[in-house]
Amino acid sequence: VAPGAPRGPRARSAMAGRRRPNVLVTGTPGVGKTTFAEALAQAAPGLRHVEVSRLVKDKKLYREWDDEMDCSIFDEELVCDELEPMLEEGGCVVDFHSAGFLQDDWFDLIVCLRADTSVLYSRLERRHYPAAKIQGNVEAEIFQTCLDEAREAFEEADAEIWELQHDTQEQLEAGVERVRAF
Repeated sequence: VAPGAPRGPRARSAMAGRRRPNVLVTGTPGVGKTTFAEALAQAAPGLRHVEVSRLVKDKKLYREWDDEMDCSIFDEELVCDELEPMLEEGGCVVDFHSAGFLQDDWFDLIVCLRADTSVLYSRLERRHYPAAKIQGNVEAEIFQTCLDEAREAFEEADAEIWELQHDTQEQLEAGVERVRAF
């Protein structure tokens, strides 16, 4: 399945009728996706937070484990099958670092969070990530890997793509308010 391509026969028709928007919050691990998504869901009644990395872990939506990076290698099809029924009604704030495999009509707004590399490095160190994992994620942020992936995946979609800096509490609050007003 190509990135952003419809996944099932009922996918496009089911998503077109939702009453509340779906928001994707994406970005490099450590930029604050979960913090942002939780704050947004609390600030905007009717939105609920869906943390994809927790779904992957809790529902075992992976087939492999990367020992070097100490993380699962998620199965795109399993993740999409889990997300699709949640997103049909709308009102979801989905947070995940990868966007390229998601259907392009599932979201009304894509928010790519960014962080200064020194802030990101500190956050990842506090998580006790191995040095190679920290370096890989900092490099991904420098090269705006997640932002480029989101732009490519949703380039033909009707959804807007916003890049928001997320280094401070003030930036968090301003970003949440901007998205809430969307």
